[in-house]
Amino acid sequence: LGLMSGSVALVADSLHSGADVVASGVTQLSLKISNKPADERYPFGYGNIQYISSAIVGSLLLIGASFLMYGSVVKLISGTYEAPSIFAALGASVTVIVNELMYRYQICVGNENNSPAIIANAWDNRSDAISSAAVMVGVIASVIGFPIADTIAAIGVSALVGRIGLELIGKAVHGLMDSSVDTELLQTAWQIATDTPLVHSIYFLRGRH
Repeated sequence: LGLMSGSVALVADSLHSGADVVASGVTQLSLKISNKPADERYPFGYGNIQYISSAIVGSLLLIGASFLMYGSVVKLISGTYEAPSIFAALGASVTVIVNELMYRYQICVGNENNSPAIIANAWDNRSDAISSAAVMVGVIASVIGFPIADTIAAIGVSALVGRIGLELIGKAVHGLMDSSVDTELLQTAWQIATDTPLVHSIYFLRGRH
């Protein structure tokens, strides 16, 4: 639809959606592996595979965003842009609704199961919804007389996707490096422990994600 309508922003959004298909496959595979019981090789289980999955999803988004940003900037500098068809806006509006519904469902499932992989995939869908909304605005602005808006929307989509990719990679690194939990949570755990009968004192307390 992006190629048929002439919308570079919608093409960028469709490439983002293509990366989502790969990301979903990686997420499903990581969930299957993480459910395996602990063994001699991995005595603490396979749970951290979900952080690796999150990093892969983030990397795919970052790489895709870099290519889209480059192409859009080149198009903007060269001045070779024209107004796309209004059908591009209709396609983007449908994508906004579908991806927002998918985000709301997956974020609930991810939080309920404390799954970094599902949460990462949920935010990937939210980024789709936001980027499609930007595409829709850009296409409409182009149709009513501002053809440069479609290219600018593509640049904005690329920047947004890249930012989300970096955030997912950062969270995955923190999880794999066993970063400390919030101070407030440690204080709460300390208070609960000290208020427990037969607990005389606590010498050291630490927590990790």
